[in-house]
Amino acid sequence: MQFDEDLTACADLVRQADPDRFQAVMAAPVAARPVLFALYAFNIELARAPWASQEAMIAEMRVQWWRDIGAEIAGGKPVRRHFVATPLGRLLTPELAAHIDAMAEARRWHIYKDPFADQAEFDAHIDATNGSLMWMAAASLGAADEHVVRDFAYGAGVAAWLKAIPDLEKQKRVPLLDGTVEGVRALAAAALERLQQARADGGQVSKEAGVALLAGWQAEALLKQAVREPNLVAEGALGQSEFRRRAGLMWRAALGRW
Repeated sequence: MQFDEDLTACADLVRQADPDRFQAVMAAPVAARPVLFALYAFNIELARAPWASQEAMIAEMRVQWWRDIGAEIAGGKPVRRHFVATPLGRLLTPELAAHIDAMAEARRWHIYKDPFADQAEFDAHIDATNGSLMWMAAASLGAADEHVVRDFAYGAGVAAWLKAIPDLEKQKRVPLLDGTVEGVRALAAAALERLQQARADGGQVSKEAGVALLAGWQAEALLKQAVREPNLVAEGALGQSEFRRRAGLMWRAALGRW
């Protein structure tokens, strides 16, 4: 699929709002980029929806709008005109679009200030958001075992969540069940274990589908850092140098590894 005006706008949105995923897409084969840009642009729009207004009803309406888009694609119906929804409707299969409903439901957590009830609810949130996004991307590109992809996505999702902790707390959200140093270390260690298990089972993810997992290229390093120095999470200091980030991505892309 050629880059029309909509896909160009999607790519520009990802470049501005999600530079890490933008770099991952640019490291992917050209043929994989349209669906990746459409999915990542959709993810940005959905993630922004809960913060659209301080009024919960308005935020709920914004989330519901994207839920309705997902239902239109999943039902094989005409998709309303929108620079992200239109290409998404062309590129995403109805079967995969069915996952958008769970993604939208999970994003409702950000509208309110209630903490997660337990570990299962937290895990479900990461899986419904990052897991569903990575699975839709991978399955759009090639054959893959969904469980393996979601295990890797869980590790990548927790790594991204830990980086976002200071911002979430500034917004008066309660992002962790246990925000102590030991609690953070345990969460990072559990996520690292799932990510490494996914890599061990990597033979169940085709080379084509594996391109979608490049988006999590920093996750292992970040999780290991959080295990070693969990205090960095609260300080907002979790991360790698620009050189290590770029070098890590180029190395994985060149070797076809994730």
